[in-house]
Amino acid sequence: MFKLHGSDEFIEGVVCQENEIGENEMKNFDLGESKVLIVKQNGKISALGTKCSHYGAPLATGALGDGRIRCPWHGACFNITSGDIEDFPGQDSIPCYQVKIEKGQVKVRARKSELQTNKRVHNFAKRDKNDSRTFVIVGGGPSGAICAETLRAKGFTGRIVMISNETTLPYDRIKCSKVMDAKIESLHLRTQQFYDDNEIEVMTGTAATSLNTQNKEISIDNGYKIKYDKIYLATGSSARKITIPGSDLKNIFVLRNINDAHEINAQLNDQTHVVVLGVSFIGMEAAAYCVKKAAKVTVIGRDQFPLRAFGNEIGETIMKFFEEQNVHFIMRSGIKECVGDGTIDSVILNDGTKLKADILITGVGSTLNTEFLKDSGIAINKNGSIDTNDYLESNIPDVYVGGDIANSPIFMTNHRETIGHYGLAQYHGKVAASNMCGVQKKLKAVPFFWMMVFGKSFRYAGHGRYSEVKIDGSLEDLKFIAYYIDADGKVVAICTCGRDPIASQFAEFLANGKILTKAQLETDPLGWTKTVNA
Repeated sequence: MFKLHGSDEFIEGVVCQENEIGENEMKNFDLGESKVLIVKQNGKISALGTKCSHYGAPLATGALGDGRIRCPWHGACFNITSGDIEDFPGQDSIPCYQVKIEKGQVKVRARKSELQTNKRVHNFAKRDKNDSRTFVIVGGGPSGAICAETLRAKGFTGRIVMISNETTLPYDRIKCSKVMDAKIESLHLRTQQFYDDNEIEVMTGTAATSLNTQNKEISIDNGYKIKYDKIYLATGSSARKITIPGSDLKNIFVLRNINDAHEINAQLNDQTHVVVLGVSFIGMEAAAYCVKKAAKVTVIGRDQFPLRAFGNEIGETIMKFFEEQNVHFIMRSGIKECVGDGTIDSVILNDGTKLKADILITGVGSTLNTEFLKDSGIAINKNGSIDTNDYLESNIPDVYVGGDIANSPIFMTNHRETIGHYGLAQYHGKVAASNMCGVQKKLKAVPFFWMMVFGKSFRYAGHGRYSEVKIDGSLEDLKFIAYYIDADGKVVAICTCGRDPIASQFAEFLANGKILTKAQLETDPLGWTKTVNA
């Protein structure tokens, strides 16, 4: 019989019998009116929060790796011994509760508040006025935000300054193309009170203008110069604007920040004709949002199918899915002119076709924000990216680089890549902060990204150039796994829809140093899932 002992702060009780949980198994059990996640690995039983701290995905349906759980929705990882967040997206760790095994019974003691929130904020070091060191973070996006709080979590007691050209605190930017009417307060990663309490100086509405690495000094556009001991550069990218006749008309938008999203949303109504130029994730998500509110949405793309990274088969499948939702496509085309009297009213395509367009949303790439570093001594590549080592340090000592602008080593490959993923940017912030604090940490993340449209989730894990795609499942039913196979017969990435937690399992499979081959798939397409943590 279940016995419960409670107090104002803690609750304790037997949640299950020891033999009710098997090796490498995860199950939810009741603790009072709440639930806890029980995990058994290497003979040890742990008790954790049941939901991902990012957007509440049920962790029991995720992937159990070697010592950690990976969220089935977006790929965040949590240590099963401590509950600490190890990979992203997200901000917080999950609770890890006390476990006692008595006479074959699993007894759990938990803090009531953590059972309710399913989140746990790290303990942060306090600012010490006698610590004269200054660490500067340039960039107020997800990477800079994680770097700032990780510095405190790792025990840094000096001054932390975050320089951000955004006019608001760091926020969940990926929602901009998904929920254009979201209020900024609901997107903030942390409140102003959080930064105040942890004495992290956030300078919003400011931009770095130059960096002197010899004098260790950063100049910003408000006239200030700040001396630093170590600096983290995570300035991200800016949306590229079209330069064609009429491109200066009103109601032509990029979609990079919350202000862009709000401006677009304000123009939408059941009479609005929206044209989207570009078939990347932002363009497709923008089309999915607008079609619910507009008279017509037309997407223009230069390729045969959208989402080139997914390959033709998946791209064609997604395009048909969008067409079923009344999104129109004109592929292998482009826009050569925007027409209107002060405000756009139509576009002319490359073949002369004229389309009504009350709004034009462009997603035609981005430019890396590294121009201010040109005289700094930092080696900058032609595309504006910056090479880093495994610890995210640039060619200049004490200068660390992360997020979109980092051309950094990719785990399980022998080369560097510049990848603009939200979760990877957050991970970079954590790794950089650890190394800035003298706690050596090498990059070991598997790229993971996703797209949620019309109630369907497409997830992609891994990275690499492929020469073949093998499909397991049904594209028509949107329940499939696409395996991307390179010239050597190695699976470098997968894309899934309706097959959770396969993408998360593959990410953990790679993170554990394993290799999946085409030959293995031919024997048993899902046999590898049984060896993720073996």
